[in-house]
Amino acid sequence: MNGAAKAPPSLDAVDYDPIDHLNTIFSHPSTLSSINQTASALQTHQNDLSTTISSLVAAQAYSDDSSLARMQSAKEELAQLFRKIETVRTRAIETEQTITSMTADIKRLDGTKRNLTLSMTALKRLQMLTTAYEQLRGLAKTRQYRECASLLQAVLQLMRHFNSYRSIDQIATLSRNVAELQRELLEQVCEDFEIAFAKGEVSSKRGMLGEACLVMDALGENARARLVTWYVNTQLREYRSVFRGNDEAGSLDNIGRRYSWFKRMLKTYEDEHAGIFPIQWRVNEVLANAFCEGTRDDFKGILERSMRRPDGGKIDVNLLLSCLQETMDFEHTLEKRFASEPRASIDTLSSVEDKPQTFDRSISEAFEPYLSLWVDSQDRQLAAMIPKYRNQPMIPADEEFNPQAVIPSSIELFHFYKLTLAQCAKLSTGEKLLDLSKTLAKYLDEYAQQVLLHFLQVSGGPPLNNIILVLNTADYWHTNTQQLEDNIKKRVDSEFAAKVDFSSQSDAFMGVASAAVLGLVHKVEVNCESSWREMRNTNWSKMESVGDQSSYVAELLRHVNSQAEEILALVAKQQYARAFCDNLVEHLATTYIANIVQCRPVSEVGAEQMLLDKYVLTKGLTTLLSHSPSASASTTTQAAFVKRVNSSMARLDPLLKTLQVRPSPPEALVQAYLIHIGDRSDTNFRKILELKGIRKQDQPHLVELFGIHRDGKSNDQLVAMSPLLTPLMNAGGIGSGGLGLNAASLGAASGIPNLQTRFDPAGFGEKLFSAARDGVERMGTAGVGGGVGERVGSPLGEEAKATVEGNLKSIGKFFRRDMSGFGGIGGRFGARRDGSMDDTVR
Repeated sequence: MNGAAKAPPSLDAVDYDPIDHLNTIFSHPSTLSSINQTASALQTHQNDLSTTISSLVAAQAYSDDSSLARMQSAKEELAQLFRKIETVRTRAIETEQTITSMTADIKRLDGTKRNLTLSMTALKRLQMLTTAYEQLRGLAKTRQYRECASLLQAVLQLMRHFNSYRSIDQIATLSRNVAELQRELLEQVCEDFEIAFAKGEVSSKRGMLGEACLVMDALGENARARLVTWYVNTQLREYRSVFRGNDEAGSLDNIGRRYSWFKRMLKTYEDEHAGIFPIQWRVNEVLANAFCEGTRDDFKGILERSMRRPDGGKIDVNLLLSCLQETMDFEHTLEKRFASEPRASIDTLSSVEDKPQTFDRSISEAFEPYLSLWVDSQDRQLAAMIPKYRNQPMIPADEEFNPQAVIPSSIELFHFYKLTLAQCAKLSTGEKLLDLSKTLAKYLDEYAQQVLLHFLQVSGGPPLNNIILVLNTADYWHTNTQQLEDNIKKRVDSEFAAKVDFSSQSDAFMGVASAAVLGLVHKVEVNCESSWREMRNTNWSKMESVGDQSSYVAELLRHVNSQAEEILALVAKQQYARAFCDNLVEHLATTYIANIVQCRPVSEVGAEQMLLDKYVLTKGLTTLLSHSPSASASTTTQAAFVKRVNSSMARLDPLLKTLQVRPSPPEALVQAYLIHIGDRSDTNFRKILELKGIRKQDQPHLVELFGIHRDGKSNDQLVAMSPLLTPLMNAGGIGSGGLGLNAASLGAASGIPNLQTRFDPAGFGEKLFSAARDGVERMGTAGVGGGVGERVGSPLGEEAKATVEGNLKSIGKFFRRDMSGFGGIGGRFGARRDGSMDDTVR
């Protein structure tokens, strides 16, 4: 070890660690021999400590100041303290009893003084009450009503202090005398009023009668109500005798005389009687309310008797509406007149509880049960308007075409609806308003079918400007129809709100809009017929090599782009511009497939040339949307349209790629069919063979080979019938030129459904507007040619109307759903003739 030896730690240290101590003692192996010695020393030290502890414990136990002695001493001191506390408490009780006995006489004196004070106060009040009562009797006899009013209030207030003393005979007698005096005052004031009004002395006694009203105020609400009721009955007595007792004067023809009479009476009140009654009584308003109630009851009786006439006649609707309008004007006058008058102070309890009178429908309520006649008259008016709108020119002769305008009749119809709804809501917010909403919905359907679709069905096809006007008008009413529904739901009673539904009419207008879009597409297709004819006249079976694009492709693209540019410049809304482009691309793709069928036989080189033409046509169609001023120029929009074009035109690939394969070896053609067409149909396979121009005698071997490969385990995923070939390879679905949108399917050269033909929503809605939805591949080539051409059937006469209505609404739902991605269908087009667009149903 280097350095001095470490000193051993003290056993008495606070941080003593025996391990460290042992390591110090036995720091080297050579020290292990001293273990016994160390253990002995520790045992000796332990024994010394035990001896010392025992000695200290014994000494403490026998010491005079031991803990036990101190505890015993503390207990004795605590017991002594409790004894002192009990002594103090005893003395306090004794002191309290002494003080109570000393102050008992003082308390008795205080009680006596208080009772004496109350007795003196009661006697003083009794003296005041007796004196006031005697004075009040004298004042009442001399009709000094102003003094009577203030003194009566004092008497009644003093009398309330003696309510608990009525068991005393004198107090009970005085109470009866006061009550009797109140009754006498009431009768006396009423008698004074009756005499003054009967003798025509109101002007000379106006001051006394005004002071008498103060007495009635003091007598309370019942007295005031009695006087006002008497006055109202007196003033209306002449009215009731003239208009209730005279059939001629009380008839609906003389309704204006009733209101004129009341206006004269109201003027008389203001000139002669208003100064008599306190303003807070609002006697003129009570008078007007009583007049309205009585007049309403009179009208109810008159109308009931008119409906029960023996001749079975009905009330003249024009007279009913005239009376109703005059009544509503009168109610409005009263409402305006009394709404401006100040009411009682809000500091009074009665004014807080009073509810202001309202004269809205106070009389016209009597007409509500007969509003069905009014609703019927609106029905007849609308029925007369529809044929007129149908025969009106779409553009007035003195106006120029505006691509954002709507048909003038739609604005006229809109304002008619707006005014009719506002008028009915004033008359009734119940079942009659619901009936009116059904009538409005009925003629919205009529307008969509009989007017807008009629404009699209003119012989030879509608002009482009007319189609745009119909499109704008259909969109305009599609938006306002929803707003009309919301407006009626806000006005009608809550129990009828759920029955107001214009969604069917909204779908009908959207169906018209979709038909207009189809009409625009057909405008383009008609001009493309020469290009398709050139394609069909080409000998596709004798081509020896593939060159540049075919000549018909450039001509076709030129026609399509020029026509689309002209049309899109007039389409004001982006969603319709996009729908037009989508429909046009879809129809061109379908027409291309239909013309391939008519170009048979098609050689492998011919199919390859068609595939090249299809690529050029696809690339040319991707720029269609750029012609629209309303379409967004964003990269996302253009990219989405390009994807749509590629998807639509890609439907040609399976057919053309299959036609590219040579019939030898036969396995190659079969495998190509299974890969590209992908169905199990022998009929469809034969159609491909016919398209390729394979002879009849060579087809059975290929069909047999097709059956063998088709039934193999590797072809379990094949469908039964390919949607590409099944509809379009049918001769009935291909027309003689192009897509087959001819008179049989869409009306005479108009491209629009004819109202006299039956429509199948599954074919018309799903396929006519297939380009307006994403997922074109789900429909294959079962497009307009196959769907509409096959399903449009024979005339139905009167049944056609209901059928077209249902299908038109189905189309609208479909078209609206598929256009939801374009930012909504709503909006306005030229809600006014001057071009502004802020006329909506409010």
